[in-house]
Amino acid sequence: MEAPNGRVAVIADTVWRVRDLASEESGGYRKLFDSFKKDARGHISRIEMIARLQQAGITPDDPRMVDAFDALEKADTGGQLDYARFAKLCRQSGGLPARAITGDLAIPDFSSFTADITGIYESLLPERRGEVADYIPQLKRVPPEQFAIVVCTVDGQRFSIGDSSVGFCVQSVCKPVNYSLTLEEHGAEVVHRHVGREPSGRGFNELSLNGDGLPHNPMINSGAIMSCSLIKPDLDIADRFDYVAATWQRLSGGRPVGFNNAVYLSERQTADRNFALGYFMREHKAFPQDTDLVETLEFYFQCCSIELHAGALASAAATLANGGVVPLSNDRVFSTGSVQKCLSLMSSCGMYDYSGEFAFTIGLPAKSGVSGALMVVIPKVMGIAIWSPRLDGHGNSVRGIEFCRQLVEKYNFHMYDSLVQSDGEGKRDPRLKKNQAAADGTIRLLWSASTGDLEGVRASLASGVSPRSADYDGRTALHLAAAEGHLDLVTYLLERGADHEARDRWGGIPLTDAERGGHAEVMDTLKQWIDPVMASPSAERQTA
Repeated sequence: MEAPNGRVAVIADTVWRVRDLASEESGGYRKLFDSFKKDARGHISRIEMIARLQQAGITPDDPRMVDAFDALEKADTGGQLDYARFAKLCRQSGGLPARAITGDLAIPDFSSFTADITGIYESLLPERRGEVADYIPQLKRVPPEQFAIVVCTVDGQRFSIGDSSVGFCVQSVCKPVNYSLTLEEHGAEVVHRHVGREPSGRGFNELSLNGDGLPHNPMINSGAIMSCSLIKPDLDIADRFDYVAATWQRLSGGRPVGFNNAVYLSERQTADRNFALGYFMREHKAFPQDTDLVETLEFYFQCCSIELHAGALASAAATLANGGVVPLSNDRVFSTGSVQKCLSLMSSCGMYDYSGEFAFTIGLPAKSGVSGALMVVIPKVMGIAIWSPRLDGHGNSVRGIEFCRQLVEKYNFHMYDSLVQSDGEGKRDPRLKKNQAAADGTIRLLWSASTGDLEGVRASLASGVSPRSADYDGRTALHLAAAEGHLDLVTYLLERGADHEARDRWGGIPLTDAERGGHAEVMDTLKQWIDPVMASPSAERQTA
């Protein structure tokens, strides 16, 4: 078989990949089935399939997978699966099981990622700095050493560690949800007639308004009280609370949410500052007309006293990461426009008066609460919930902040990491499949070499791709540059360590490609590297 020439090899490689994918779609799941260990009858173990789904982050309590896991648990024939039953399971939930097994989810190598999360969690267990919130008596009684981390990706992959089943009050983490509800109900123009959208630069409960006599933003107490005045104002307070609680239930994938009456009463009894904020805003005529101030404050205290566990909060964060659609139910709770505005304010105002530093060092939208809860959103990737009651001087969870710092040190999640060469800093992209970064880099290098794009080759090598990288046919960038007669590229690659004697699948070296294309100058350059005696003008042409 004749070796493909130049860029044809790269194009053919892409075409073959597309054909393989199309074949898999049309031919079912035979390749996936063959990746399992089979018994004498050619059946696979349901236990192995369950294990591979769980390793990918798809758990038995996933509401999308209840029927699939139930079928696996009830599998007959000694707990083995034949191909027909396997294929039927793979098609469930829009092909979610098949995507999980092939690593075609938000975090392909989920087990490696969760191993890193576990490592960070364990490193933070000795952390004892900070104190629990003491201005609300019930929060002061929470055991301070409790600690949970839960991850939920936009594909519904989940991982939890620590006290993830212990309930806690959302406190200020209710603010992004309430703000989003106001946007859904009224639209941004109406909402921001009553609340600003700039960082305050002050404490979260400071008695201050902006130059227009409005609360600075919805992520501080005054702004959150204003949001409550805008949520279903025509309903009675009980129905308004049920509406918010039902929204949290949807965000958590259908899990019921609780209400901590003791915290509510405790917060209500110590609410002098919040009442002062309310009267201050009413004095400046900031509220919508006919707002019942006392009822609005009561409603705000109730929203802060909603109780859930870290898994539910991670699902809510993942919903924001997923543009308003709950990954575990495909239920659209918020529009993408509302989510965009909410995440923008979380980025600039979500961490009290530490928000600027958090945006600088962590670079992710987040919202904290004085219960020790922290909701972090990585857009289009995942939501993370951290709960640890010890707070720093800004009112943020000490362990939560440190977790975020370590996370962005390991992974290129900072919103501006795409502007720098993260590889040089040792960061990784967990969104890539194993070896995908290297494979993609090789493809970029080969394509640039075949098209004569010197800057593209330089960028590929600068990102860490080896000049000796080859495709599955053994074709290197030097082969392709020589085949197309790109002398400048051939010289550049040789000077940076490209192998001039590399042989492709057909036994050809770069010189073979240059000779086939009749590129005399390239031939001379390659011969000089092979044998200086053959330097230009070539020995053959001298003899002639």
